[in-house]
Amino acid sequence: MNWRALILAAVTLAHGAGATAQGSGLRRLTDRDDLFGWEAVGRLELDGQGFCTGTLIAPDLVLTAAHCVYDQEDNLRPVEQISFRAGLRDGVAIAESQALQIAAHPGYNPRTRLSMENIRHDVALIRLAEPVQSGRADAFALHSGRGYGSDISVTSYGVGRAEALSRQRQCNLMGEHDDVLMIDCNVTFGSSGAPVFSRVGGRGRILALVSGGGSYRGKQVAFGMKLPERVAELKAQLRRNPVAAPDRRIKRIRVGGGTAGGAKFVSVGD
Repeated sequence: MNWRALILAAVTLAHGAGATAQGSGLRRLTDRDDLFGWEAVGRLELDGQGFCTGTLIAPDLVLTAAHCVYDQEDNLRPVEQISFRAGLRDGVAIAESQALQIAAHPGYNPRTRLSMENIRHDVALIRLAEPVQSGRADAFALHSGRGYGSDISVTSYGVGRAEALSRQRQCNLMGEHDDVLMIDCNVTFGSSGAPVFSRVGGRGRILALVSGGGSYRGKQVAFGMKLPERVAELKAQLRRNPVAAPDRRIKRIRVGGGTAGGAKFVSVGD
């Protein structure tokens, strides 16, 4: 397989104006019962400039693609431009929170097109200002080890299906090279950062994130990366640069003293 040619033809899938939906085969999580267990997957809002998909891996940590946290000038977005809406369904979210801190992997270069190196490092962590309690949305764990199992799935938002999560219950791993995975999951613009799950035993674990998509031998494919090492590096980055959460305790008012404080898809030849 000519991975280099295939990757060069791929495009990132953050949603921007003018994109159109691609493909079918996904089940919309319409009802509350459908959404049960998937509430930790949410829509990452990018200041009215589009959206991506993100997933809670801790009450205050959202995992997504690195290219989602850069603006159109390839600068890291200010935290006030990013918010997370867990389990968003037809305008109603299980929980919502603004970003407090962003860590994009330093191995990702927003100024170049997708490459094996960029896909491998296309990972970011967002610390939320308000944690999402596990009773509302139970965070997902990462997959580790080489046994992926046969049950690979994807849960995502996307253009044409932006108002509710859609889930494809069965995808296939089509190839793996240098920690980059190629899968045939159904993704489109807005699916960037979407979790690819592997179920080995109990609840699904996050195997990869959707970084980009393309077409291989007439079949729609997506590219993702192995996560444990990248996520560990990002957590360390957050710890090195701590940001204090806003103080949301009730302020007492003193009499006379005022208030206190104040993606188009492209074909690749055989």
